[in-house]
Amino acid sequence: MINIDWQKVGTLVPAIVQEKDTNEVLMLAYMNEEALSLSLKTGFAHYFSRTKNRIWKKGEESGNTQKIHSIKLDCDSDTLLLNVTQNGGIACHTGAKSCFFTEILDDDFKTSNTNQENYRPKYNILDELYHVILDRKLNADAQNSYVASLFKKGENAILKKIGEEATELALAIKDATKNNQDEQTKSDVVYECADLLFHSLVALSLHNIHPERVLNELSRRFGLSGIEEKNQRNVK
Repeated sequence: MINIDWQKVGTLVPAIVQEKDTNEVLMLAYMNEEALSLSLKTGFAHYFSRTKNRIWKKGEESGNTQKIHSIKLDCDSDTLLLNVTQNGGIACHTGAKSCFFTEILDDDFKTSNTNQENYRPKYNILDELYHVILDRKLNADAQNSYVASLFKKGENAILKKIGEEATELALAIKDATKNNQDEQTKSDVVYECADLLFHSLVALSLHNIHPERVLNELSRRFGLSGIEEKNQRNVK
């Protein structure tokens, strides 16, 4: 029987995931009590995403699910070890077999990266963009990456771009109205809206907020009148 002090772990217990045949460490994730219960009930790994702020089944989008063979609890009752079959052979969203492919210290005391698989699992475009932006934020050279250059300039530069893109979108919409919504001006509206959304994702990643949390908020509001939703905000 698994006895976890959920208060001690702040409601989230780390879960180390190993491949059944090789014992290779594939990833580190987190489970809350519900995610653990779903994992035990279904036999497939479920985790709690701290960025998406929800429970997710591993492979729910990519199809690379994890069939659980065993779950062990460590001596302090605050870490789980999962032994799984990694369906599809890919655990990492980058397309790599394991999430641990970046070497900080190798035999020559040099920093290096191993080659990732050419195949990348399919995720929705917002999730893909968000992870690319995070990668640029952490690893890219500001001389070669537009996103990295924004992060280097700081929050004010990112917010300024959002303001500029919002203005350009508003002007494009006005032009579409003026030109009776012809296809060219409609395309301009789409283009400017994409720019605004992209820079909004950059701002979200500045604070490690996954875009799915925004989608969840829209889902929460669905069916509420605008007046009712605003009134709810004012309730302390």
